[in-house]
Amino acid sequence: MKVLIVEDEKLLSKSIGEYLHQNNFICDTAAQFYEAREKVHINEYDCIVLDITLPDGSGLQLLKELKNSGKTDGVLIISAKNSIGDRIAGLDAGADDYLSKPFHLAELSARISSIIRRRSFNGNNVIVIDKLFVNIHDKNVSCNKENIDLTKKEYELLLYFISNKNRVLTKESIIEHLWGDDAGLANNYDFIYTHIKNLRRKLMTGGCPDYIKAVYGMGYKFSIAEN
Repeated sequence: MKVLIVEDEKLLSKSIGEYLHQNNFICDTAAQFYEAREKVHINEYDCIVLDITLPDGSGLQLLKELKNSGKTDGVLIISAKNSIGDRIAGLDAGADDYLSKPFHLAELSARISSIIRRRSFNGNNVIVIDKLFVNIHDKNVSCNKENIDLTKKEYELLLYFISNKNRVLTKESIIEHLWGDDAGLANNYDFIYTHIKNLRRKLMTGGCPDYIKAVYGMGYKFSIAEN
């Protein structure tokens, strides 16, 4: 799952990023309003952790622009401001949740996970698609009650496909989602082909149909064959 951390306090931003990375999130960071605006409009995020007060603009203004553009990224506001008025303003502007500073990183991670579940998986911890079962709380994948052992990247790739079921995903969007700010380090698509090939093989070996189809000249699509 991909998260954008919009926070100008460098130590806090680093701490959040490191903690979320340990919990299998891909993190981009932005310390200023215009940097965050650029990343929000170029990329898609499962959740944006957004500080209200930025050195060159307002987090609330960024949130309003996000919603006005029709983007569906989840938003968790973090702020040292803890008044009822600030909470209401943030939620009225379209935020999914509001967390006051200081906070425990474990609570932040739990709030982010909750937002992603509500937006992508209807609030469910267990996703059931055809013969496939995914427990996003325990990060377990199974088919016909048999566990399927996936690597971290394969698991993230599977969730990305599931949350975009029946949509064609380009190779570029997959790279950006799984590697975030490090995506530009790749000079070819060989590693994407390898991850997709291994994921398909493991799912099929585990008893699942071949859910992931190549769409010539475009990318890949996760879909269930109709009987």
